[in-house]
Amino acid sequence: MGLVTQTSMRPAEARNTTVLAGRPWLARPTEAFSAASLRERLIGDIRSWRDYPPSLRIWFWLVPALTTLLGGILRFVRLDNPHSLVFDETYYVKDAYSYLISGYERTWPDKANDSFNAGNPAILLNSPEYVVHPPVGKWMIAAGMWLFGSENPFGWRFGAALTGTLSILLLTLIALKLFRSLPLAAAAGLLLAVDGHHLVMSRTSLLDIFLMFWVLAAFGALLLDRDDGRRRLAARLAAGSTTGRPSGGQLLAGPWLGIRWWRVAAGVCMGLAIGTKWSGLFFLAGFGILTVLWDLNARRVAGIRGWISGGVIKDGLPAFASMVPVAALVYTATWTGWFRSGDAYFRHWAENNPAGGWGWVPDPIRSLAHYHLEAYKFHQGLGSEHPYEASAWSWLVMGRPTSFYYQQPSPETVECAAARCASAILSVGNPLIWWSAAIALVVLLFWWAGRRDWRAGAVLAGVAAGYLPWFMYPERTMFFFYAVSFEPFLILALVYCLGLVLGREGDPLWRRRSGLYLVALFIAAAFLLSAFFYPLWTAETISYEEWRYRMWMPSWI
Repeated sequence: MGLVTQTSMRPAEARNTTVLAGRPWLARPTEAFSAASLRERLIGDIRSWRDYPPSLRIWFWLVPALTTLLGGILRFVRLDNPHSLVFDETYYVKDAYSYLISGYERTWPDKANDSFNAGNPAILLNSPEYVVHPPVGKWMIAAGMWLFGSENPFGWRFGAALTGTLSILLLTLIALKLFRSLPLAAAAGLLLAVDGHHLVMSRTSLLDIFLMFWVLAAFGALLLDRDDGRRRLAARLAAGSTTGRPSGGQLLAGPWLGIRWWRVAAGVCMGLAIGTKWSGLFFLAGFGILTVLWDLNARRVAGIRGWISGGVIKDGLPAFASMVPVAALVYTATWTGWFRSGDAYFRHWAENNPAGGWGWVPDPIRSLAHYHLEAYKFHQGLGSEHPYEASAWSWLVMGRPTSFYYQQPSPETVECAAARCASAILSVGNPLIWWSAAIALVVLLFWWAGRRDWRAGAVLAGVAAGYLPWFMYPERTMFFFYAVSFEPFLILALVYCLGLVLGREGDPLWRRRSGLYLVALFIAAAFLLSAFFYPLWTAETISYEEWRYRMWMPSWI
């Protein structure tokens, strides 16, 4: 159950081609394509869980369920600790409460945090508040407050904890789809479940965990679309062999594959990701290019003569239409509370400003466009100093993790058998997981460039979309916790390399067994290290000396 490579046509076969009678849009080797061979070339070993023996089928449910259960326990136990707003919860939790009350952000009086922490959030002022992040993440926080109350930290953080837990389920299923290996799927879910960076972000109500979830959901939808698209292509090419010469553009470009509903689903998810944070736009661009490249390769492998033009016209343009407009519509819909309000910030800006050549645009849309322009200017000028700012160069090695919370409680008030005690929340990841994942990215680059493994390229695309754009804004204040948006792809990169260690099904037994022992040893070491760092992630009270033992780098203090 190790890493499985996709069957593809060898270059030598692609060069030795003739036109297949009755299907002149296909080029083939000397032997004729049958429907079965077309399906094998395009689909390879893609199988459903139903194709496995009954003794294995239950594990296709148990593995995702157990990894999710472990992640949920770690995220929900003591979720209400600390009993106060921490770090940027001061913005997003209060904005979420404002959404519950009015559907948009309103201002708060001085010392509002004290009242909020005391369980009295009902002190909103009537004037609107100017904010620069879209509504989706705050609505997801508000959902937890609606279910469990706005007066307690469990309600504030329920949405983040549930989203983080579900992302573990998603990653396990995605790894199973990507690698077709139950052990590797289990490894992916377990590593994400016990990693401290993801754990901290799941236990605090910031927006980035919601961005990560919708990005991961979009990636999963595109994986399903990749398989579905290849099945459709194989079926249409096989059908063409029985109907004779195709018509029109099918002659060289191959068939059109119809509406790709999984791509539409990915567009919905990307709209919700962008509706959480604008950095989701980079994932939309990266994933859009990725899915078109998959289709181009499918047409090439199938032997379609005009695979480039066919992929661009019959796959690329529909892909754009399925994702970008859908994402735009979903994003606009997330501002419904703002549209329905009477006095939200900039809500009536257009009514008091000349339209010029834009008079045909409805006033609410012009007002929203102005809101976005002002928010963009704010982000461009966001360069103030912060004690926990971290350059993107340092993220992969966790050079400067963000401290969300730190207190030195008195020994008389807590159970701490030491002269000095500490209680902290530090968004540092498990060092073994993160540092190994950084090395794994280099390995994936070689496997993608040298072996043309599409799985390596897919994982690298997710990392690149979430990571590389931050290098375009060197003057902007950045934080390490932004990296949670692409952390699942770092886990996938690491698991890819664990698959190389496991070996293939055809390898000798000693090779498979030694690989399994090494992977199990790595997972066990990651679990032990997470147990060691767990107090730093959940605000447990420990002695100051124990806290210092966990400060492995001077920049973590």
